[in-house]
Amino acid sequence: MTQKLVAEFVGTFLLVFTVGCNVLGRTPVWAGVSIACVLMVSIYALGGVSGGHFNPAVSFALAFSKALQGPGMSWAEFGKYVCVQLVAGIVAAFSYAIMYWNAFNLAPSKGFGFLSAGLCEMLYTCMLCFVVLNVAGQRKWSEKKAAGNEYFGLAIGFVIVAGAYGAGVVSGGCFNPAVALGIDTSSAGLGFGWAFVYIAFELLGAALAVVLFRLVRPREFKRNTGGLGEQDMDAEASLASKLASEFIGTYFLVLTVGLNVLGNSPAGAFSIAASLMCMIYSLGDVSGAHFNPAVTLSVLISKLCPDLTPKTAAFYVLAQLAGAILAGFTYMLIFKGHTFPLGPQPGHTWGNVAVAEIAFTFLLCYVVLTTAVHPKTKSGTMFGLTIGSCVTVGGFAIGSISGGSLNPAVSFGISVSRSLSGDTVHHLASATFYSAFECVGGALAAGALAATHPLVDQKRAALTNSGA
Repeated sequence: MTQKLVAEFVGTFLLVFTVGCNVLGRTPVWAGVSIACVLMVSIYALGGVSGGHFNPAVSFALAFSKALQGPGMSWAEFGKYVCVQLVAGIVAAFSYAIMYWNAFNLAPSKGFGFLSAGLCEMLYTCMLCFVVLNVAGQRKWSEKKAAGNEYFGLAIGFVIVAGAYGAGVVSGGCFNPAVALGIDTSSAGLGFGWAFVYIAFELLGAALAVVLFRLVRPREFKRNTGGLGEQDMDAEASLASKLASEFIGTYFLVLTVGLNVLGNSPAGAFSIAASLMCMIYSLGDVSGAHFNPAVTLSVLISKLCPDLTPKTAAFYVLAQLAGAILAGFTYMLIFKGHTFPLGPQPGHTWGNVAVAEIAFTFLLCYVVLTTAVHPKTKSGTMFGLTIGSCVTVGGFAIGSISGGSLNPAVSFGISVSRSLSGDTVHHLASATFYSAFECVGGALAAGALAATHPLVDQKRAALTNSGA
C-alpha cells in the first residue's frame, strides 16, 4: 500500500504543479496539451503501481463501480488514496505559488455562474471517469485485454485536451478535486470556497460515469453476482448497449464542438479530435464507435459488418442525432442561450462547402473503414488516434470554408439548437445540405474501399478460416 500511495502522491503532484505552471506561465495555446501529456505519461509510468488515478473523482468512480460489480477497490483504500491525492494537490499548488511568487483564484470565468461552471466540471469529469472505466477499469479488460491495450494512457490523458479548450473558458477546467482544492487553498488570500462547489459537481460527474458505464457494459455488473459466465462476457453487446454507446459518444463529441466554437478556442479542431479519439477507444468494442451517420452509412455500404443491418443502422443514426441535439441544448445552456449557425464561412459559397465537406468526410470514413473495420488493415492500437486525427486534419483545413462539420449529427446538433433563436427552416435546411454532402463522402469512401480492399479477399479468408 505504501508504494501505491507514494505513486499517487507523485502523479498528483506532477499534475497539479503542471497546471499551475501553465496558468502562471501564460501558455494558453498549449496549456491543455501540456496538462494532458503530464497525466498521460504519469499513467504509463505509475499505473502499474497504483492504477494511476491522481484524481479523487477517478478513485470514487472506480470504488463505486467495483462495489457494484463485486470485490475490488475497498472504501478504506479509496479513503487513503483521496487523502494522499488532496495533500499532493495542496503541496503542488503552494510549490508553484512560491516558485512564481504568485497565485490564481478558482472561480467561474467572468460572465458565468455556478451552474455553467458546474455543468462543465460535471460533464468532463464524467467523461474522464467514463473513459477510465472503459479502457482501464473494467474487469474484462483487466483480465483479458491487458496485454493488447497500449492506448489506455493516451485515451485518459487526452480527455483533458477535449475538455480544457472548451470547458476551460467557463470553469477553468479542473475536472479533479485535488486540482480544485490545491488551487483554492494556495490562493486563499484572493478568495476561498469555490473548491467545494467544484468538488461537488466533479463527484456527481464521477457517479454519472458509473451509471453510463453500466448502461453500455451491463455484463460487468452481472458477472460477479452469478448472472453470467465467461462465455457470456465475450458475447456481442446488446442493441440497447450499442445505442447507448452511440448516444453517449456523439453527445460528448458535439458538446466539445459547441464549447470550443463558443469559447473561441485556439485549438478547437485538436480538442474535438481528442474527444472523438477518447470515445472511440472507450466504446469501439461496444458499438463500433461510429458517432456519425456518414460513418454508419459507409460501414453499411461496405458490408464489412454483417451485424449492421439497415434496421440497426437506422437505430444508430437516431441515437446519434438524439445525442447531438441534446449536446446542442447543453452547450447553449452553459453559454446562457448563445449558439452559432452552420453555413458557408465569409468569402465562400455553397459550392466550396460541398467540395470541402465531401472530401474530408470521405477521408474520415475511409480511414474508419481501413483502420478499424477491414480485417486486412485494421489496427489494434492506433485506430482511435488515426480516426481522431482526421478531425484535426479536416477541422484546420476547411474550418474557414465550411466550419469542418464532417458529420450529419454535428450538423443537426448545431442547427437544431440554433433554430431556437428563429428562422428554423433556414437552419434545418443548412443541416440537411451539409448532411447530404457528408453522406456522399461516406458513400464514396465505401466505393474507394471496394477498389483498394476487395471484398473477395475477405470472403476467401472467411472460407479458409471456417475450413470450407
